[in-house]
Amino acid sequence: MSGGAEIRRGRKFGQVLAGARDIFLRDGFEGASVDDIARAAGVSKATLYSYFPDKRLLFMEVARAECLRAADEAEALIDDDAAVADVLRLAGERIVAFAQSDFGQRMFRMCVAEADRFPALGAAFYDSGPKLIRERLTRYLAKAVERGELRIEDLDLAADQFAQLCKANLHDRAVFGQGVATPRDVARVVGGAVAMFMARYGV
Repeated sequence: MSGGAEIRRGRKFGQVLAGARDIFLRDGFEGASVDDIARAAGVSKATLYSYFPDKRLLFMEVARAECLRAADEAEALIDDDAAVADVLRLAGERIVAFAQSDFGQRMFRMCVAEADRFPALGAAFYDSGPKLIRERLTRYLAKAVERGELRIEDLDLAADQFAQLCKANLHDRAVFGQGVATPRDVARVVGGAVAMFMARYGV
């Protein structure tokens, strides 16, 4: 596939993305072949090329769509009228679930592996993943501040702090092959993150 092209959407766009997702997760960016992607998507190579003339565009669109889906699912579960601690606990569980998922782990490793040859990948994944979660969490924290439930001067910093607290030990264990966290591990880490956050910013 050649560079310098743009994505074209059409009737089989979602079908192509679904097939590409499976192959990229199985074979990585470099290992994924156009033939395998087309076969998994159930389309011809010509159709695949017509939508995505550049494999990098396809890969970044897969990452963007997956991150957006996870963020939308998490936001749909948030009830602004619920207690702040309950909302944060739910948000923390979703953050951990995505980071610990097969997709999240493979994307992290691919971003690191392709950093020199494909620097735009890391930027695209950050914009559609961590940055998106940060923006949505910041919006919720701003509402909680307006309602007098939290006292926060730097909303962006507070959102970043909470996300990092939710990774305590879990992220390193997953990255270094020490196994996926158990539900008990997640409850312990997220519960601790919420307690620390509320101790700092709760009213």
